[in-house]
Amino acid sequence: MKTQYIAVSALLSLITFASTFAQVVDRSVPLKKLDGEFILADGPSWDGGSALYIPDVKGETLYRYFPKTNTRTVVKAEIGRISASYYNHGKLFVSDNGNSRICEFDIHTKEMKVLATHDEKTKPNDLVVDNHGGIYYTLTRQGQVMYVGHAANGKAQIVVGKIQTPNGIAISPDERTLYVSAAIPKEIWAYEIKTNDELSEGRLLAKMDDGPERAADGMTVDRAGNIYCAGPKHVWIWNPAGKLLDKIETPQRPINCAFGGQRMRTLYITCFDGVYQQEMTICGRSSQPSQDPKDVRNTKFPSKVTRFGVVPQLDIPFAQYGERKLLLDLFSPALQSKGRPAVIVVHGGGWLHSDKSKFRALAIELANRGFVTAAIEYRLGGEAHFPAAIHDCNAATRFLRANADKLGIDPDRIGAVGGSAGGHLVGLMATGWQEKKLQGDGGNAEQSSQLQAAIVMAGPLQMLTGQVAERSRNQPDISNSNKWLGKTIDEAPELYKLASPFDFISKDSAPTLFMVGEHDKPERNEPSRDKLKKNNVWTGLKVYKDGKHGCWNQLPWFNDMVEDMDVFFKKQL
Repeated sequence: MKTQYIAVSALLSLITFASTFAQVVDRSVPLKKLDGEFILADGPSWDGGSALYIPDVKGETLYRYFPKTNTRTVVKAEIGRISASYYNHGKLFVSDNGNSRICEFDIHTKEMKVLATHDEKTKPNDLVVDNHGGIYYTLTRQGQVMYVGHAANGKAQIVVGKIQTPNGIAISPDERTLYVSAAIPKEIWAYEIKTNDELSEGRLLAKMDDGPERAADGMTVDRAGNIYCAGPKHVWIWNPAGKLLDKIETPQRPINCAFGGQRMRTLYITCFDGVYQQEMTICGRSSQPSQDPKDVRNTKFPSKVTRFGVVPQLDIPFAQYGERKLLLDLFSPALQSKGRPAVIVVHGGGWLHSDKSKFRALAIELANRGFVTAAIEYRLGGEAHFPAAIHDCNAATRFLRANADKLGIDPDRIGAVGGSAGGHLVGLMATGWQEKKLQGDGGNAEQSSQLQAAIVMAGPLQMLTGQVAERSRNQPDISNSNKWLGKTIDEAPELYKLASPFDFISKDSAPTLFMVGEHDKPERNEPSRDKLKKNNVWTGLKVYKDGKHGCWNQLPWFNDMVEDMDVFFKKQL
């Protein structure tokens, strides 16, 4: 398209290499055993913040482990035989195997709220909690899977009536498939979720083939939809089509597993001899935040509670590459209306971590002001190198445009806002929308990915010069761009140029507002603003007093920045 780019064949070769999916297990970091003795640790769960809940089923004790300090505390002793835990919606759900019931454990009062109960011969095993607060759980001896809604008052119903020794259980990221492990035959079964309490006939997805030893046990999924299951000697990992991707060998038989850690890239594995952790390349799924305003105790950050008058629709697939589905969370004004402006919300995280829930407060507040907002995920660097992430962002624009009527959106009024790495991606969406190499094949190819307005919050728009380039050369081992693009700037300058929004600025670029904290290098994108002005494209700068990097997700800056976003988008969209 442009003569300054290198030969197309060479560039496509680089892109093909860079877009290849990474291995799911980070073999550069060995399996590590956590400190602390357990009689028999079982189904763990991450608390959404800083700690891992670990039930010791035989020790009848619930622990809380803190990775940052490698310490643990007793949450409650003599709690009974808890075979599994699951943290979601700001609550800890447990399978109280010893007392034949499913409960919500109040982490403050240490009391159990019974959600479903069975006779003494019917023992719940593992459980998983959906976006609605409903719980699926296995009854191993009875060969059944049950479901109890969040407001069902103990009325559980059978959703799978016949499966041999059901044990572990997990839900796909788009919540369209329920996975169940059959312990004795060591099989993984998949059930399509028609409604919360109605499933399709099961289909055999995968089978462990490692000898006569029994036990397909606890399960989890990662954000790419890959399925993890504890077996006799390994944690097995399959993709959503049932293709075996990898196995993690453990010193003793694994029992269950869950993702956690500050970046959700640590897989915690409970085994017969304790608890282990293994770093992964693909992140796990973050839990849904509490929707109870009373649970919002930290006044430093804006609330993620969905406001009255805003309707959420979570985990909507918007693009697909083979078996990999990309998801967005949609927030719409409750009052029915057609032709509303839409805003795509792109999270930050150095291109390597974080997820769509990080900017949820922003998506909710903009929806409260009349915009339809879509907080999107994109493939991070551990999963796929550039240009995968920008392919996903542009696919989101095309998806909204293709489904505009159904979503109540005006297809000619779509904007985007992003912070840090998300700001860079929004800048590339705003300037590089005509470049075919940035589009990908995620779907809706007949639609344009052009934005009508963009907000960049402290995102670098120059990749060939400035801090990104300097770090790529001078600190190659810690450079995020090197990890994200898979090359240093000197190894692949043409790839960095393809990733550089500054180099795509033209008269067809979207009007762009830059937002930045006072202590976050307000001068960072001055060359881009100058170039936009030279091309007669509207641009502006808002600097926020005392603000540092990430101030857009903190109070009091959040309120002022949302107000300015509202004014800008209403003027431009």
